[in-house]
Amino acid sequence: MTEILATSEAGSELRPVPMSDRNGVLEVMRMRRDPFTFADEKQLRYGKVVGLNALGVRIVNASGPDAANEILMNKQKAFANAPAWSYFIGPFFNRGVMLLDFDEHRHHRHILQAAFTPKALKGYLDEMQPMIAERMTRFPTGDVRMFTELKQITLDVALEVFLGLELPEAEANRINQAFIDTVRAGVAYVRKPVPGGRWWKGLRGRKILEEFFYRHIPAKRATQTPDLFSVLCHAESDDGHTFTDEDVVNHMIFVLMAAHDTSTITMTQMAYHLAKHPEWQQRAREQSLELDDSLAYDDLAGMDVLDVVMRESLRLCPPVPAQPRMAIDDTQVQGFFIPKGTMVVVPQMANHRDPAIYAHPHMFDPERFSPERAEDKAHRMAWMPFGGGVHKCIGLYFGQMEIKTVMHHLLRDYEWTVPADYEMPMDYSALPVPKDKLPVQVRRR
Repeated sequence: MTEILATSEAGSELRPVPMSDRNGVLEVMRMRRDPFTFADEKQLRYGKVVGLNALGVRIVNASGPDAANEILMNKQKAFANAPAWSYFIGPFFNRGVMLLDFDEHRHHRHILQAAFTPKALKGYLDEMQPMIAERMTRFPTGDVRMFTELKQITLDVALEVFLGLELPEAEANRINQAFIDTVRAGVAYVRKPVPGGRWWKGLRGRKILEEFFYRHIPAKRATQTPDLFSVLCHAESDDGHTFTDEDVVNHMIFVLMAAHDTSTITMTQMAYHLAKHPEWQQRAREQSLELDDSLAYDDLAGMDVLDVVMRESLRLCPPVPAQPRMAIDDTQVQGFFIPKGTMVVVPQMANHRDPAIYAHPHMFDPERFSPERAEDKAHRMAWMPFGGGVHKCIGLYFGQMEIKTVMHHLLRDYEWTVPADYEMPMDYSALPVPKDKLPVQVRRR
């Protein structure tokens, strides 16, 4: 007999959520190893809404764009971000904008908008452009681990554009390692500070980052510079509200993590698919060669080949593979009863391969984003690598600008290949990254 999560009040037509009869921790491990097979098996056996008990919490996986729309648009305000994300990353990214809700979230996001206006984005592009161009002159050739190289470039961009600081290599590496440790800590199985464990390393990384940002705040408050750190220190809403030092530190730690990792993952996926599909690499290169070496802000919108490659790469592997929310009241999803205190997960990685929306969903096919096909327009939540609703990623335009700029220079100056039978092995245990760092053969053009 199938277990159920809970039943609604007598007389309600809401159905109870069926529960997986397997060990919850083992189920989470299976999901991390192969999220696509896991999703297919669960839908086949239970349908699109299924629950499990794992890591001390009741979790409901709600697949499909209709469920995503109900949860993320959150019209009844029955779901909250903070208690769900805080369970995973709260100690490490405390009070980042994604971990705030309702009026408080709206207040902080309103001030943050000043850091992502078109004027601010143009300033960031002017800052990053020469740095990326110079960095690309030193891009290695021969046997290259593409993930490693792209991660270093995004770190360089973060230090230059977000922090506006020139750090010694050892200090830059220390800060980078602190970010890596905080990200990986969120998916630790042992959620206590056991020395040497992921959780312990994450707490240590958070402390390193806090000390780093607090040390530099006085100088950033004293002088306005075009970097994000300075912008947040001086940002002011229309009604005159500003951030405290604590606010600035919390938002810098969160935004820097979000931009650093998501851009690296996206560019790695793009580099992989462009290596596997050299015809697309050449199409994107030809378009980049039509533009100047240094991109203008208005050039970005016209890079439609690179744009559809990016969108397809984000479909196949969204950097944030799922969106958790916590039910703060008894509520429902797709006619199923969701009791208060249940974590509900929108699995966008699996949703992005829904055969009801995408033709041949496991195939790399950027043309699906063409105006003629527009498969991503079949539903407002058909394509959602940046989330949805009020918590949609505030830095999505910055991320796309950075990605296009890096890939523009890479395409103009280099070609890269992988063996015809190569398939990139993925590690989904935290954010999705290649186990082998994506080895490619790079040749300077």
